[in-house]
Amino acid sequence: MTCRNGLLCFYSYVGGKTVDYNLCDYKSLVKLLSPYGFNFSKSLGQNFIIDSSVCPTMVEMLGTDKNTGVLEIGPGVGVLTKELCKASGKVVSVELDERLYPVLEKTLGDYDNFELVKGDCMKLDLAEILKEKLSGFDTVKVCANLPYYITSPVIMNLLESRLPISEIEVMVQQEAAERLCAEIGTRAAGAVSVAVKYYGESEILFNVGRECFMPSPKVDSSVIKIRLYDEPEYTVKNEKKFFSLVKGIFAQRRKTLVNSLSNSVGMSKAEIQNALSKMGLEPTVRAENLTMEEIVALSDLLLK
Repeated sequence: MTCRNGLLCFYSYVGGKTVDYNLCDYKSLVKLLSPYGFNFSKSLGQNFIIDSSVCPTMVEMLGTDKNTGVLEIGPGVGVLTKELCKASGKVVSVELDERLYPVLEKTLGDYDNFELVKGDCMKLDLAEILKEKLSGFDTVKVCANLPYYITSPVIMNLLESRLPISEIEVMVQQEAAERLCAEIGTRAAGAVSVAVKYYGESEILFNVGRECFMPSPKVDSSVIKIRLYDEPEYTVKNEKKFFSLVKGIFAQRRKTLVNSLSNSVGMSKAEIQNALSKMGLEPTVRAENLTMEEIVALSDLLLK
């Protein structure tokens, strides 16, 4: 196993001859996958990274060492996984597509610090997996190249589960990255922006063009990082009701907060106006005008 000219490769013996697969090359990937009857699944949102510079950059910016355990979601053929294994103490990868299991055994078989967990990350008990497989490490981080269609559900599942992790680094659709990392109180912010801010600080690390994937998606991607708070930064009376209220705040963002909340969560306009008045806010205020602190304060006044 080696890297040649900056390209990630591995060697396999077939019929007494050494076959050289470059995991960042289209023809080599097809050659690797064809014996298993693999076709890219649109329903699973599969787009494999074929730019050899992307994964090393992701791992470098994740910041790992031999005292770091990594939970990876969706390893694909193992391009990112290889880089994580070289830089981390152990990598536990969760993969849903059973067609990739024998491929991963071939591409990652030489790494004794790699372990594959077979299943759906949205249905598995991730807390139990971390406890069983990564509890011995000083730090645990999450790294993933997420399918576009499950970006928000996976990230919210990771955050809401309050797993013993310090950071989440993920590749997502560029538009989703802008929402996830939007500053609260701006037009770009939405309910998911508030949810991320509630649990940690987020930032866009770098952008990745659509040509860096196989098959090529119709949009560009971005790598983002969420650094989770060591201690809760915000405290609300009821988290479940808080997030329901947040969804209501941004449900009809073109309307005033009074109208959008009265329509979405069934509160009277008088209640909402009274709460806004106590906070020194005008009744014409809109969702995009509220800071994170004001959203938390409003929830405390309304959710008695």
